[in-house]
Amino acid sequence: MGRLFVITLEGDVYSCKHCKTHLALTDDVISKSFHCRHGKAYLFDKVVNVTAGEKEERMMMTGLHTVVDIFCVACGSIVGWKYEAAHEKSQKYKEGKFILERFKVLGPDGSNYIVSQEAQMGGSDGDDA
Repeated sequence: MGRLFVITLEGDVYSCKHCKTHLALTDDVISKSFHCRHGKAYLFDKVVNVTAGEKEERMMMTGLHTVVDIFCVACGSIVGWKYEAAHEKSQKYKEGKFILERFKVLGPDGSNYIVSQEAQMGGSDGDDA
């Protein structure tokens, strides 16, 4: 497979809940008002230590978007997605930005996000409300 190069971030970080690989800095959070299948999701300006999956069209609460799922480079766990394109003019600000699903990452204090009962019962999959 070759050598794995992992970036170590300085400061308050979000990390993969499975292997604790650093993913993003708290300073790079743009919004905490996004939602996904498992509850809360955060929009980031940049993330590190991820690989991208295949592009796909996904209908979300705010319209059609072209996205790629993102995976932890160390353990391969899915941690969120990246917006490649937004088809609604009002959603263009998301292009090139990343979503980390709060359920799939550890917070800056090492905390897990607890999934709400509603999310476990099949809450909406998508983006911001």
